[in-house]
Amino acid sequence: MNSTERSLWWTAAVGAVAVLVVFQFFGNATHGYIDTSSLFYWWGYQWVNPASEGEHGWLILGLSVWLFWRNLRSAECGARNAELGQPEAGERNQEHLTQEQGTGKIGAIPRSAFRDPPWPALVALLAGLAIHALGFAAQQTRISIVGFLVCTWGLLRLAGGVRWGRAGMFPLAFLLFAIPLNLLDSIGFWLRVWVVNASATIAHAVGIGVLKSGTQLTAPDGTYNYDVAAACSGIRSLTAMTALSLLAGYINFASWRRRLVVLLLCFPLVYVGNVARIVAIVVAARIGGPKWGDVAHEVMGYGIFAIVLSGVLLGIQLIRRWWPEPAGSVCHPLNDKPECHLIDDKRVWAATAVVVALAGGEIIFLRHLAHLPARGQVGVMVSAEGRDPVELPAFIGTDWIGRRAEVSPVERQVLPQDTGYSRKDYVLLHDPRRSVFLSIVLSGRDRSSIHRPEICLVGQGWTIAEVARHRFKPPRRSAADFEVTLLRVRREVQTPRGKAVVPQLVAYWFVGGDCIVATHWQRMLRDAWNRVVHARSDRWAYVLMQTDASDGEPAALARMQAILDATLPAFQKVFAPQKPQF
Repeated sequence: MNSTERSLWWTAAVGAVAVLVVFQFFGNATHGYIDTSSLFYWWGYQWVNPASEGEHGWLILGLSVWLFWRNLRSAECGARNAELGQPEAGERNQEHLTQEQGTGKIGAIPRSAFRDPPWPALVALLAGLAIHALGFAAQQTRISIVGFLVCTWGLLRLAGGVRWGRAGMFPLAFLLFAIPLNLLDSIGFWLRVWVVNASATIAHAVGIGVLKSGTQLTAPDGTYNYDVAAACSGIRSLTAMTALSLLAGYINFASWRRRLVVLLLCFPLVYVGNVARIVAIVVAARIGGPKWGDVAHEVMGYGIFAIVLSGVLLGIQLIRRWWPEPAGSVCHPLNDKPECHLIDDKRVWAATAVVVALAGGEIIFLRHLAHLPARGQVGVMVSAEGRDPVELPAFIGTDWIGRRAEVSPVERQVLPQDTGYSRKDYVLLHDPRRSVFLSIVLSGRDRSSIHRPEICLVGQGWTIAEVARHRFKPPRRSAADFEVTLLRVRREVQTPRGKAVVPQLVAYWFVGGDCIVATHWQRMLRDAWNRVVHARSDRWAYVLMQTDASDGEPAALARMQAILDATLPAFQKVFAPQKPQF
């Protein structure tokens, strides 16, 4: 190792320490569910927590390390380039040096003084730290992970030049599959619906009678009842198989067009595999009863991977046969770029100073951001102590009485201490069977104080059959209707007459300092915009209503509207959504 390379290695080492300090002590701004400031602990926790369904992160990490090693070990590319008449990078460097010496422009400079310029690495470090600052301000740790990966590429580029930069580009991008994404749950719901519809159609075509209700398939005689849960929607297998398809295309082809074709193959194959799984379960249950159906459920869990993998491998063979790559294009030429830039020790140490300055400035900025006083607005009335929403009315006319609904110890333990609650269960006096549950959860400084209600509903045993939109009318005549998310849910209960399905309606919306939004993703975008652009963190309120729908959906919605007519002026400041400012 020459002196220039040794100096750049020291620069990369100093940069690595600085980057590790930033992401270890100022890597995570959310402390609601995982109380840590470390990006590494937050990310690693997702890989060991079964509820996160991110255990595949270890596999992705191992494959990324192997891919980086494999790319660096692509020594045959040099021989292939030589066979094609392409000189090695070192030969071109020496030729360049000889030409420069022959013109008299430079003196007898040793070849060790030539090196890739460090500025691409410094730009990557600056971009990665900027992305992390954006994620930290928006309290989106997943964005910070992207910033960390960009910084890592910059360090590799600084330590090993173009060769290491090219070798690490795809492995680092592959690590994106190890980031947990809650967005997949929303996509998974629609996959569940499509899988159920296709499975019911196929079952009817082969003469098997099934009743379709939302995401459930039931035998007409009640002998079996299968709910296509989120795990059976295909979204988890889609994530894993997308990663493996991308990996297979990257290893087998050098052309990105062919790699893209291999990647796209996995999407219809995952859908077909999950439909085959549900159909196999229905057929097995029809032949041998629920026990056979349970066995088919377990076996076909592996069958999905067999179907998708075999389809992807078959697709690769067909591409090789009908769309072959030109000879000599399979290797990854990591050595084909000349190293013909003159670098002296002053530039190297200047690069070191820039790296340290960037990391130091990032730490100062993030520390200042973390200690800023909470600034924002509240869209609901708050109690005297300022943490909880105002107490809901105990009586609504002479028809309804509000019974206090206590917050469970688990909720108080999991959510941040500054999260506020106010909830009541309103019961109709002349018909106690009819009730409306009204809950307000008010976030504190941390955005993770409130979350998507679908998580809690599924955890409580409810099956979400359909997602829709509904508009409620506020009691003030001057205010416009506001849109909410409406969930049609059901759950099986045991009665003296056997099992019965209980249908209910759930309506929810989010109230910010100056707006009402109907979905979790609208709230996330609006909140991130306010935090990043306006340095403002509103205390968002999550309002939920739930009632029985066994007497019909119109009656259930009428009960909700009646409760809102009396309670909305008592707790909600904002009565209509406003146009977003972004």
